[in-house]
Order: sequence, then C-alpha cells, then structure tokens
Amino acid sequence: MRRILVRLLIALVLLIGLAAGAGWYLLSGSLARLDGSITVAGPVAPVTLERDALGTLTVDGRNRHDVAWGLGYAHGQDRFFQMDLLRRVAAGELSALVGAAALKVDEGHRRHRLRDVARRAYEALPSDQRDVVDAYRDGVNAGLGALRVRPWEYLTLRQSPRPWKGEDTLLVLGAMYLDLNEDGTNQRERLIGRLRATLPSPLVDALLAPDPRWEAPLDGSLSADVVLPGPEVIDLRRADGAASPSPAPLPELPGSNSFAVGGGLTADGAALVANDMHLGLRVPDIWYRARLRYPDATAPGGIRDLNGVTLPGTPALVAGSNGQVAWGFTNTWSDWMDFVRVERDPSDPSRYRTPEGWASFDVHDEVIDVARGTPRHLRVENTRWGPLAGTGADGAPVALAWIAHDPRAFNLGIMKLERVTSAAQALDVASGAGMPPQNLLAGDREGNIGWTVMGNAIPLRTGPDGTWQGYAPPERYPRVFNPKDQRLWTANNRTVGGDAFALLGNGGQDLGARARQIRDDLRARTRFTPADMLAIQTDDRAVFLTRWQQLLQNVLAHDDGSLAELKTLTARWQGRADVDSVDYRLVRTFRQNVREAVLAPFIARARARFPDVEWSRGAVAEAAIWAMVERKPMNLLDVRWKDWNDLLLAAARKTADDLGRLPGGLAARTWGEANTAKIGHPLSAALPSFLSRALDMPAEPLPGDTDMPRIQGPSFGASERFAISPGHEDRSYLDMPGGQSGHPLSPFHGAGHDDWVHGRPTPLLPGPAAHRLVLVPGTP
Repeated sequence: MRRILVRLLIALVLLIGLAAGAGWYLLSGSLARLDGSITVAGPVAPVTLERDALGTLTVDGRNRHDVAWGLGYAHGQDRFFQMDLLRRVAAGELSALVGAAALKVDEGHRRHRLRDVARRAYEALPSDQRDVVDAYRDGVNAGLGALRVRPWEYLTLRQSPRPWKGEDTLLVLGAMYLDLNEDGTNQRERLIGRLRATLPSPLVDALLAPDPRWEAPLDGSLSADVVLPGPEVIDLRRADGAASPSPAPLPELPGSNSFAVGGGLTADGAALVANDMHLGLRVPDIWYRARLRYPDATAPGGIRDLNGVTLPGTPALVAGSNGQVAWGFTNTWSDWMDFVRVERDPSDPSRYRTPEGWASFDVHDEVIDVARGTPRHLRVENTRWGPLAGTGADGAPVALAWIAHDPRAFNLGIMKLERVTSAAQALDVASGAGMPPQNLLAGDREGNIGWTVMGNAIPLRTGPDGTWQGYAPPERYPRVFNPKDQRLWTANNRTVGGDAFALLGNGGQDLGARARQIRDDLRARTRFTPADMLAIQTDDRAVFLTRWQQLLQNVLAHDDGSLAELKTLTARWQGRADVDSVDYRLVRTFRQNVREAVLAPFIARARARFPDVEWSRGAVAEAAIWAMVERKPMNLLDVRWKDWNDLLLAAARKTADDLGRLPGGLAARTWGEANTAKIGHPLSAALPSFLSRALDMPAEPLPGDTDMPRIQGPSFGASERFAISPGHEDRSYLDMPGGQSGHPLSPFHGAGHDDWVHGRPTPLLPGPAAHRLVLVPGTP
C-alpha cells in the first residue's frame, strides 16, 4: 500500500511539474525576442533594436521608413494586445474578443462607425504618411508572427489575434478621440439642454459660470463674477415643500499639465518643456518609451535623434524631443461636438428635413459579433450632420456632429514635429495635424517657446441653428509666442478669451485652479532646471481647498461639541494631499458633501423630467456653489435645511459620521487610504487573485488629487511625466507608470514604476544597452 501511495505521489508531482512546465512554455512563448539577429522582409537596410535595463527601445535605421518598420516590430511583439484593444474599442468590436460584457461599450461606439471613417482616412493619406503607416503595419505583423506562441492574453481568452491593418493605426487615433472627447456622448451638452428645459435660464447660467478667482488663461482675460438669481426667478422655499433626495456623488474633472519656460530663465539658454498627460492608468502604460534614430541632413550632426513616448498602434513620436525642439500636449476640453435637432418627415419616417428639402437617412445595419454569443444588430441612421444620438430636451431626435466623424480629422501630420527646427515651425505644423485637438506647447534649443491648438478640425459654427460651415483656416488658430515673462502653461483650462475663445468653445474646461497654481509656481522662480520643473509637476499643495478648510472651521465654531474631533483634526491644516494627511481627506469630503447638498434640489428637478440626467464632469459649478455658501441666499436653499448654517453643519456631520464609523475612526482616515493605486492589467480582474497580483502594480498610497498640479487618482494620473531641454536631452527626464511591458515574465514589467510613484526623475535618454536585436533584410 505504501508503494502505491508513493507512486501516486510521484505521479502527482510529475503531473504538476509537467503542467507547470507546459504553462511556463506557453507563457514564455509570447515574450519579445531581445537578442541576436533575424532575417526579415521589409527594411531596405539592417535595423537595430536595443533595449536598456528599463526596456527603453532604441531603433536605429537607414531612414524613417525602416525605423517605422522596426518600431512596428517591437510594438507587435511587446504590445499587440494593447493595440488590439485600442482599435477594437474605437471600432465597437470589443465583444468579438471578450464576449457580451462589452456589448454596451460596443453599441455606444459602433454608432460612430469609426472603422469606416478610418478606412476612408487611410485611403486619403498623403503618400509619405501612407508609406510610413504601411511600413509600420508590416513590422507589427512580422513581430507578432515571430512570437513562438501568440500573446498570452489571447490564450486566456481562447482567441487568436487578427493581423494589423493600415487603417487600424487611424482607429487608434479614434480611440484617443473617444477618450478625450467624452466617449463620443456629448454628455455635457445633453445635461445643459435638460437643465435649461427644467430650470430658469439665469439659474443655469449661474451653475455653469466660470470662477474668475481661479482662472489663469494665457492672455490674462477674466470672466465676470457669477450672478445668482433672486427669488423673483426661483424660490425653493415656496416650492412644494418636499425635500430633494441627495444625488449620487459628483464626478471629478481629470486633467493634464504642460508648461514651458524660455531660454532667458535657464542656465544654458535653451527652453525647458514639461508635460504630464493624465489618462487612465493601466498595465502596461499606454505609452512606450523609445529613441528613434536615422540619418537626416537637417538634424544636428546629421542624425535625427527622437526621444520620448510613442503610442503603440502608431509609428509617431507623440511627445518628446527631436534634438532641436521639445513638445508636449494637454487636452483642450474645447467644444468639438454639437447636437443638431432633426425633424422626421411625418409621412415618410425614412426622411428628414434639410435646408434644401427632405433627404433620406443613410441607414446601416451594424453587426456586432459576440464571442461565444449571438451577434447583435445595431441600426444606425446617419444624417448629413452625423448619426442620430437619442433625443433632445424637447423629445425630438438629435444628430451628433463630431469632428471625429470626418476622415480629414485623421492623419499622421503629428510626425512633422519630428523634423521641425524651431518652436515657430512646430506651431505652424499644428493646423494640419489630424488628431484630437490639443494644447501644443513647444520650446527650442534657442530658447523660444510657444502655444497653439493642434488639430486640423476646428469647426466654424456659422450655419443655420449653429451647424458647421467648414473648419477654421490656419490664420485663425490662436497662438502665443515668446511671452514677455517667458512662461507658458496649460492645464485643461480656458487658455484664451474673446474671439479666440468663441472659436474654440467650452467642452467642459477645468475650473482653472490647477493652471493657476502652476502659473504661480512658475512665477515664484526666476531660474529653472529640470529639477524645478519636476517640483512643480509633483506639487501636491492644496491651495484650492484651503478656503474650504477655513469654511469648515467657521462652521464648527457653532457646533454643540459633538463634532469636536472633526474640528481638532482639521484645525491642524497641513495643506497637502499627502498620503498621511488626515486633515486633507476630511476637508475634501466636507466639500463634496456640501456640493451634493447644494446641487441636490436642482438635479432633482431635472431628474423629475429626465430620469437619465447625470451631472457631467465638465459642469463644475464651483463659482455658484461658493457664492451660495458665502452669500447664503434663502431662495436657493433646499427646504430640508432651516438655513445655510444648517446645511453646512449637516455636511460636516455627514463627514464625521461616514468616515468615523470606519475602523480606527476619524483619526485613521488618511488620504493615502482613499487614494490607493489600482493600476491593473485589463484582464487581471478576470484572473485568480494570486495571478492578478503578479500582473498589477502594487496597491500603494499615492499623493496628489484634483485641483493641484499633481493630479492623481487610484487609476488616473500622469501617464508620463517629463521635462526636456532640447539639445540637452542628457539632462532631461521621463517617468512612466506601469512599465514598458505587460508580460509578467518580462524583465521590463513594472520597470521604472517606483520612480513614478515617488516622483524621482528617470533619465530621458536610454541607459547602456542590455539587449540588442538586429533585423537583417532578406528572405525569411
């Protein structure tokens, strides 16, 4: 019996070993090849791929075509699954990969028919851009095909990857349009329409009003103070007497930062450009560190040397430096979408009215494939303005006009930045680049700096009912070049006023507190180094929240003693969103509770007619809320409160009750406890916990928050963080979360993440090559 048990045990161990070996063999088979040489068909000359200890890729080639091929090869081996997700998200084809769980996303995105847009844009690309896109495509497919086993994510999903197409590169741009333009929903405009249909216009104007105390546009223009409506317009105290239910927590507005200083403020006379683009954080990071080099007679030393971040799925250097000019981006949050009211023909619903008469809808039966499920059919009715997208506040159908529906808004014009020799030339490139419109900040080695909007589709709203009549010509693009104080900054805020602002519009721009703090940080110094730029990027001082701390202390001065602990803990105001800060978290929660209580009656009235009303991230309402708590107008106070002090004390009590009942009580409620990193791989939630822990980044407490330069949430924050002095890249830095690779066996999985967490600078330039792979032209 003992021998039988021993044999069974040995057999079990062998089976476990074989299973583990087979698992390791399959998993390791999708690791990128890092060393040696491979014969490939595509490049005209050998292409060298070197990687340093962080996995930073250096591609050396004969020309830009070969460099694009080599970059595609590396992206195809390291990042194909992430690229696939981007193209599928944009095209509404995610369900075919992951199943019915993605149907809601696909139905929302398929309505835009971005694959068709991308296909037409690809066919219209200039020959030089198409050559680079095709070279990149071929490199991607060669890299993917050279893996011994398909990427491990496809093994998990029991799927096989589909080859990369040229149009897929433009679909990746489509994914960025969705990410940067409210997911293509125009939610802010929909909310405004519903508010105007249910509330007096002066009240809606007040709720949407900017706050001049926090604005920091580049041209110095300030908005007027908010005007609160009087009881003759609205009086909640004379309403039906029913208290409004508390709304769900209000969303925060995410954002990005960029700022630059001119050569007169640096020791070497070159500009300094800092950029941290804030996006959803994941493993691996959305960006891919790269250095791209090839001969170019217009470049210093005859070699074009590009350093920065690439976006897997595209061959371009998105942000960084070309040795002569450095550049970075932030989202404009200007207005790139409009609803257009559509009138159906009552005698023939297949037609709609146009200024020239009745026209037929362009109807498409979009079939959404579902992995392990039945295909879903989606009927899309297109108008000349865009697809039907629900109904307006009056119940009539509306079409969505969005620049992303136009193939002209998709091209690789951004690649022209790779060869500009001055900041002025960089600004000239902006109006021809087909991409989601962004604030472009550029600085050059001669010390010049400039700002403009980059993106070739700024709509001219000069048609009937605000419809579009083409796009703004280059001469109408606003720009600021070499300001007198040699400082520029953007942070998703309003950047300009007057006619320029009327052209760009407001698509949900930031309050401005973050931009103002960056501006003030820049003005506090007269000389700058990269380390000074990093100090501004990681500034977590709670300047904006300070007045809310003072308000809370004033409120608690009238407390009966039941909130003594809250008063004591928030009196010691450190004024930072530090991981150990208790006072910051308590004051922040108090502000949230006040905001929800103040807005509750207005949201409730809108929801009584439109149950689907959701408060948009772009509807800040800070100016109106603060004016109410300062001026205490009784006509705008919900009947549930006897006076404004009652509302404020209730918000303080809710703060103490909600947080105080947690383990350890109020004194244990640090900001780091709430702001703990959740930076994971897209598939980790579907895996056993021991596997997801190996894939995801550590759940570390993170400093920073909204309304300060170090904007940080658990899964949202700086997707990259750099400061670059063009011509002095050896003194520049680039930090990235999540690491270069999403493969758990890769030496680059999570590499560099710790520097990002703790705000330490990682050198921009790659370190010594740890791996070298040569792609040799020939017949494989």
